[in-house]
Amino acid sequence: MNSFDHFTPATLTEALSILAERNGNASIIAGGTDLLLRVKNHIVKPAAVLNVKRVPELRALSFDSNEGLRVGALTTLRDLTRSPLIRDCYPVLASAAGLMASEQIRSLATLGGNLCNASPSADLAPPLIALDAVACLVSLSSERQIPLDEFFTGPGRSVLQKGELLKEIIVPPPQGKTAYLKHSPRAFMDIAIVGAAVRIQQQGGKCQQARIVLGAVAPTPLRVRSGEESLEGQTLTSEVIRQAAKISAESCSPISDVRSAAWYRKRMVEVLVRRGIEATL
Repeated sequence: MNSFDHFTPATLTEALSILAERNGNASIIAGGTDLLLRVKNHIVKPAAVLNVKRVPELRALSFDSNEGLRVGALTTLRDLTRSPLIRDCYPVLASAAGLMASEQIRSLATLGGNLCNASPSADLAPPLIALDAVACLVSLSSERQIPLDEFFTGPGRSVLQKGELLKEIIVPPPQGKTAYLKHSPRAFMDIAIVGAAVRIQQQGGKCQQARIVLGAVAPTPLRVRSGEESLEGQTLTSEVIRQAAKISAESCSPISDVRSAAWYRKRMVEVLVRRGIEATL
């Protein structure tokens, strides 16, 4: 293992100052469930590692009925599964986090790490995008907010610039019902072959607003706007639901790899989107 400089800031300002001094050339570590493996396997050779585990500003977890949820980047998957606030107001996030990894890993892995890794199969991205979540990015000189569906730019890539950190995720107050379903070879502790998040808000017996977001079928989480449009303004009959699921499958172009064939992924998109819509009714 190569040597590197190690920093453990105690405040957000200190962390951002170190990043600025090094022109953003430092690997961020929180839970370490991904970075440590990549370093050990010589996939990355960081010149510096910035350990943000002690930064209190990254641990926010609060809810306001008008402004919604603020959840800090250091919030662990275990926190998401066990927080009464999350379980009561945003149960889809608790259930999605509970599908990931083992209990031991969930006690270390963080929300920020799962998102900033920008894996196409990340389980938290689809339900958060379906909830219209916003990412709060900070640097020493600025702070900006960006819709999470614009955060990812490719496998392992995001809009984070040098010197920036993901501070927190902001989720609007709950509207409608949201479901997240994933398909993987094992029921637990496995990466999604396909993930599908669906949010449906109904009024007067018709769909007022819909969100359909897919994971593991494109370089980034894929929001299926054409599928959403096919639902909005409609009474959600079996035929309407089937059509939205079919549109969703036709809208993605997954790859074939060692975990699944492309045709199978497309078929599972149709199945999971249909089941997801039905789960929200």
